[in-house]
Amino acid sequence: MNKELFDKVVEIISPFAKNKDALKSVNANSNFLKDLQVSSSRLVDIILAFEDKFGITIGDDEADKIETVGAAIELIQAKSA
Repeated sequence: MNKELFDKVVEIISPFAKNKDALKSVNANSNFLKDLQVSSSRLVDIILAFEDKFGITIGDDEADKIETVGAAIELIQAKSA
């Protein structure tokens, strides 16, 4: 996994995560809603931030599949390639 990309993704999600303890040990398998306690409305904000930061467009169908940090990273990498 791309460490630089991982760090950027964590930086983006940090303000939205309610569970700060889970954020300290975040990994590719961390679930946005369950582990990090990001509200579903805030998840939309995170996806918009990904689009802005990485210059990509994420469709609704793709956004629905982003449940974990790893899934977000995989999608960003695929879109940025």
